[in-house]
Amino acid sequence: MSAVEYKAILKYRLMIPMYPEDETCPICRKACMDKYGEHAVHCKELPGFKYRHDWLRDVLWDILRRAGISAKKKAPVNFLTDPMEGRSTLRPADLLVFGWARGKHACVDLTGVSPLVGLRENGFVAGQTTRKAESKKVDKQAKACAENQHVFVPFAIDTFGSLAPEAIQFLTRVQRAIHNNCSTPRGRDFVFGRLGFAIQKGVAAQLVVRLPFVLM
Repeated sequence: MSAVEYKAILKYRLMIPMYPEDETCPICRKACMDKYGEHAVHCKELPGFKYRHDWLRDVLWDILRRAGISAKKKAPVNFLTDPMEGRSTLRPADLLVFGWARGKHACVDLTGVSPLVGLRENGFVAGQTTRKAESKKVDKQAKACAENQHVFVPFAIDTFGSLAPEAIQFLTRVQRAIHNNCSTPRGRDFVFGRLGFAIQKGVAAQLVVRLPFVLM
């Protein structure tokens, strides 16, 4: 992580303004490039949004590979549909983990949210947004996976690095697999440490690309 990225993520985490003022997003034209960086991180029309998702998916895939767990990125599974469309969208699973539970493959679906969503209306509750995101993913995809003899794993994270319960459970199992193959203390902390760093680096990259000036 570069010095500029490090300073950007610190300002974001501490809610220190990093942009000179609120202004209209040059891409979506629907919201403000708020001075705290929230819109820069969550606007789906900014190119960095997809980069962060794919970056985390690739890091998670590499962690699984190092743990000796077989998985495929962007695996086509034609039963993951959009219920609103009423037809198969041939939507790929972010990760398809082979033989994850009782011989069944697991469809892992990554989603990122902000811990500050609804802050003004409801106040801050630690882990609230990731649990809601996890629940929405389960409602949307779990039934289809079960009907097609697959396991569904919602992998919800927030931009501050918090993980939803299902994600923690998934990574804990991966951690045990690495623990069995690695006796060093550093190896035992590898899974959560590497993913946590990857989350912050992905967010930092989004913030830096929108900076109108170099942070001092």
